[in-house]
Amino acid sequence: MKPRAAAAGDTALIRAASLRGFVPLVEELGGDPLRLLARFRIPQSVLDDDDGLISITAHDLMLDTAAEELACPDLGLRLAQRQDLGILGPLALAIESSSTVAEALEFATRFMFVHSPALRIGVEADPRAATGVVAVTYRKDLRESPYSPQAMELGLTLLRRICAAMLGGIDGLRSIEVPHAPISPIEHYAEVFGVPTRFHAPVAALRLDRRVLDARFSAADESIREVALAHLSANYTSPHGSTAVRVRGALSDGLGTVSPSLPQVARLLSVHPRTLQRRLAAEGTSFDLVLDDVRRSAAERYLTTTDIPVAQVAAMLGFSEQSALSRAVRRWFGASPRSLRQGESGNLSS
Repeated sequence: MKPRAAAAGDTALIRAASLRGFVPLVEELGGDPLRLLARFRIPQSVLDDDDGLISITAHDLMLDTAAEELACPDLGLRLAQRQDLGILGPLALAIESSSTVAEALEFATRFMFVHSPALRIGVEADPRAATGVVAVTYRKDLRESPYSPQAMELGLTLLRRICAAMLGGIDGLRSIEVPHAPISPIEHYAEVFGVPTRFHAPVAALRLDRRVLDARFSAADESIREVALAHLSANYTSPHGSTAVRVRGALSDGLGTVSPSLPQVARLLSVHPRTLQRRLAAEGTSFDLVLDDVRRSAAERYLTTTDIPVAQVAAMLGFSEQSALSRAVRRWFGASPRSLRQGESGNLSS
């Protein structure tokens, strides 16, 4: 099944800066970027504001579709060449003024949610267990949005370019780890990354000599760094620490395998059901509302990006019968599951 347009109401978002350079690139490839934006319900005006937010599912599916339709399998790699650290907005200043690579990565780990709550950067043990090597990992929350080869290659290439620019090159870079199969000629990856690229990896990552983490930046500025961190802390609250997000994660992980009930989720989170209810109420929501939102996002994802039978989707979402899913989909989107799959939703903005 070919990628389909995603809804503007997706809960997983990304800053519009991630599409910097997309319009001229598509035009150079002979495509119509405005048609692609409209098809995936991304307002053209949002590209004028780096801080504008768009659906990460729409963003990623548009990249995959553009690559396919324009016969440009390395579209993500090319787009990354037109971007730099600046696309991270307020986080960029904190990273640029860091004293060491380790400190810059710590800030990226703490505040990557500012760019997109669905994306995470971390420093982990080397997946290949080499001595003196660490992995700078790049992950997307697949509970929120489908995997995208083009978006993954965009993120990995940009991460590599940022590290190289700040260090004046990366002598200690061992390899680039890519979770999917190669979608461009192998020699092209070697040209872009400058090191071996390993495919079908367990996690997307840059494998580095551990000593690289101690490398110091000549542009380090403690006063600027403190101002940048104060701004991030005061103006951006991580969504990952709220009770509603933890409940959402537990429900997303368990859909189709465990009963989506308050007692079951409370047990998974090691709290009393009444305590969980109180905490959700304090955040202005409830278990039923979170469950409904999780089901809505998952239903839209399954029905618009896969060919999974509707009856199976109903079971995966914890509905007792297909008719219950049909009623819910009609309430959410003003259309039947079949119509939604065909792109005929009545409740989604265009």
